[in-house]
Amino acid sequence: MTESRQLIKACLAGDGTAQQRLYQQYAGPMLGVCYRYTKSMDDAQDVLQEGFINVFRNLKQYKMEGELGAWIRRIMVNAALNYLKKKKRYQFDTLLTEEHLHLVTDDDPVIQLGAKEVAQLIRQLPAGYQTIFNLHAVEGYPHVEIAQMLGITESTSRTQYMRARKILIEWLKKPALKKINYAG
Repeated sequence: MTESRQLIKACLAGDGTAQQRLYQQYAGPMLGVCYRYTKSMDDAQDVLQEGFINVFRNLKQYKMEGELGAWIRRIMVNAALNYLKKKKRYQFDTLLTEEHLHLVTDDDPVIQLGAKEVAQLIRQLPAGYQTIFNLHAVEGYPHVEIAQMLGITESTSRTQYMRARKILIEWLKKPALKKINYAG
């Protein structure tokens, strides 16, 4: 029996030490997933806690097929989406003015961005754009599934993704211009 299966069986049997091990093993990476969908670390931690409640509540439904981390990740994404819906943090078809397309960065015309910097750019998108961009570009969900998850049309998902992508490209082209802060 694999270590993962043993851990799951112990968790299902109510072993608190096993539950703590499972949490410790996945909390760090899953906090990163939650943070991608929220505007603050406090919100991400709230989503993480809600997500792990759902993990432990639904662990008996895990069929031991596929990677446990992928199953937990899907629960975290759903927890983040539910959190955003409850807080009414994302809206779709937001009209942006030209001033929304500007981002403050160094004046250096050569932009070299690492994963952290790209994630920070994505986090500066309006929440609806950020959510759909993360779901499609980062998580790999198809637009039809995103539409079902968010209760929107597939064309709205595609449009929001394209708008998010356009904004990110514009920000990269105009690095010295002023940014609008969308945190909130």
